[in-house]
Amino acid sequence: MESIKKIFKIGFGPSSSHTMGPGYASEAFLKKNPHANRFIVTLYGSLALTGKGHMTDKVIKRILGPNTKIIFDFNTHFDYHPNGMKLEAYNNDLLLDEELVFSVGGGDLKHLNEERSVFGKQIYPHSKMADILKYCEEEKITLVEYVKRFEDSDIEEYLEKVYLTMKEAAHRGRIAEGILDGGLNVLRKAKTFYDNYIKTQKVDYLQYSYALAIAEENASAGTIVTAPTCGACGVVPSVLLISDEAYGFKMNQLVEGLMIAGLIGNLCKTNASISGAEVGCQGEVGVACSMAAGMLAYLKGGNNSDIEYAAEIGLEHNLGMTCDPVNGLVQVPCIERNAIASFQAKSAADYALISGGSHFVSLDQVIKVMKETGKDLHSKYRETSTGGLAIKN
Repeated sequence: MESIKKIFKIGFGPSSSHTMGPGYASEAFLKKNPHANRFIVTLYGSLALTGKGHMTDKVIKRILGPNTKIIFDFNTHFDYHPNGMKLEAYNNDLLLDEELVFSVGGGDLKHLNEERSVFGKQIYPHSKMADILKYCEEEKITLVEYVKRFEDSDIEEYLEKVYLTMKEAAHRGRIAEGILDGGLNVLRKAKTFYDNYIKTQKVDYLQYSYALAIAEENASAGTIVTAPTCGACGVVPSVLLISDEAYGFKMNQLVEGLMIAGLIGNLCKTNASISGAEVGCQGEVGVACSMAAGMLAYLKGGNNSDIEYAAEIGLEHNLGMTCDPVNGLVQVPCIERNAIASFQAKSAADYALISGGSHFVSLDQVIKVMKETGKDLHSKYRETSTGGLAIKN
């Protein structure tokens, strides 16, 4: 597996698959073709169907320039991944270069038939939780020590920056008011929950506020951290911020919590998918819930087995979750799901810790089932806005 830094990318919302990924692809293509004076970009599958709502066309034009034609091809679909895009570079009428690329989730890119389970430089010797747990038992180390053993020396510094970026997004979002752009007239709610927290001092209200605040910042194309995606970016930070501000965990503990969350997200990404267009929202909010649950189990003193169980619970009970955003916007039901999943993660961690860690289904098994379930989901429930909640409004 690659570094957990790739799970936590700092960037602009609203979508890692539909905004960050196409943005990265456009930047790389522009760098390859400095003599081009115009571009044509064709969007396929989910990128075509929800590209307007996710601002895919806007981010591409912002990078490649105004002399860029965007074609939304609703009929061409690739079995490799639903998020395909073809970039063509021209000098007047002369075709200089063309490239077919896929945005496969979390801002990552792949080319057709490229190995899906390998991303970037491989620094971890294991790709299954069972193998990691066995290694840790043999070496008599914790999962945090496992991460530190194989990551670069700057991992703690990077994760501290990640946490501070999450915190800034939450603090911006908790005081922002008004209607979110996009035409749905969705009202920001984070401030309402935060104001109620100030009145009552009920920590639950603060946790709701933070999850909503970050998800609303993402919907507004603000700076956030993928965890593991933009659409699920409010779950892990809200649990972490509560651990900090309400329960007094230190920065080094919060950073170690992010190591646990990143490791779990890495396993899901490597063995299944974190792309809503490929496996539905179970790969986004479901994985985020799993990450947050394992992280919180660690912060509350859980051992390696407790952490694995909490992560398993967090994902298992989100299996089958559809991705059906209304108008292709990362607003309904996405924002609310972040808040609810934040509390699911808390329940999963508490359940695992109280139960003593004994359980029947492993995290590896649930990740495998998530991948299979995603394949079985009808395409209208995989970020195409052609079914489910997306057509009931």
